[in-house]
Amino acid sequence: MASQDSERALTVEGRREVEEIAKSLKQLNVEVHHIVTSPLTRSLETAQIVAKELNKSKDLESWDELKPEGERLQLFKRLSKLREDSSVLIVGHEPYLSMLLSDLISGNPRGRISLKKAGMAKVTIDSLTPKASGELKWLLTPRQIKKLS
Repeated sequence: MASQDSERALTVEGRREVEEIAKSLKQLNVEVHHIVTSPLTRSLETAQIVAKELNKSKDLESWDELKPEGERLQLFKRLSKLREDSSVLIVGHEPYLSMLLSDLISGNPRGRISLKKAGMAKVTIDSLTPKASGELKWLLTPRQIKKLS
């Protein structure tokens, strides 16, 4: 087992959970143009499983801005370079992703959004520059995602 948390792989149970969710996303015909992930092992493995299931492996990129110590403003800047009507699946870590969601929908990174492990949120982005803003469309737990498919 890896000694550093950043190198820990998904557990067998975690891998199974992600595979089930990826299959659910495929059954739900979730449209994804880009998959961006933290380069840390668990996130990268998660993104690879989903990308494979959705036939999007060529659209998978690892971004340092998604590391737990990543800078949201740099992430927003990088996202702003993607095509405006792109659908982007972001794979990362808590509490960073919840802070990112909160900042997008309320302008306050300290909001009370709680994203579960392997959970998903859909946000429609109104703007990424000069100030990121968007609207939360849905927030789902892994159990809810699987029940929908």
